[in-house]
Amino acid sequence: MYQVLVPVGGSTEHVLSAAEAVTSLPNADTEVEAIILNVFEEFQVSGEGGRVESEDVWDEENYPDGVGVVENHLEAADVSVSKRREHGDPAESILEVAEELDVDNITMSGRRRSPTGKMLFGSTTQSVVISANCPVTVILGE
Repeated sequence: MYQVLVPVGGSTEHVLSAAEAVTSLPNADTEVEAIILNVFEEFQVSGEGGRVESEDVWDEENYPDGVGVVENHLEAADVSVSKRREHGDPAESILEVAEELDVDNITMSGRRRSPTGKMLFGSTTQSVVISANCPVTVILGE
């Protein structure tokens, strides 16, 4: 079975492009297993009302809508699907899960960004592409 890790963020804007790439793989309905991964990003917020940390609102079962969109698309194409939710740094979590599961590929949606934007704000996709121990397929949105 060919295992593909499909990281999905909170936005539903570009998630279908990665799902479509997975369903277009040869024999996807019989020989591909897709693992949908959502990472709830760590954060801390302090203010007059006190301090809130991501662990205070983290819910392992509360997937964002984009996960359901990808799951429905893959299941409609008869691709074997499981899903997983992690809490932490998105790029690090994607790489850790890929390594743990020894996946054959990471397929993810990306956004077109300027070189300056990547340098100033970082890029989960860029970090995964540079550091992954397996092939990474990036589907860029408009």
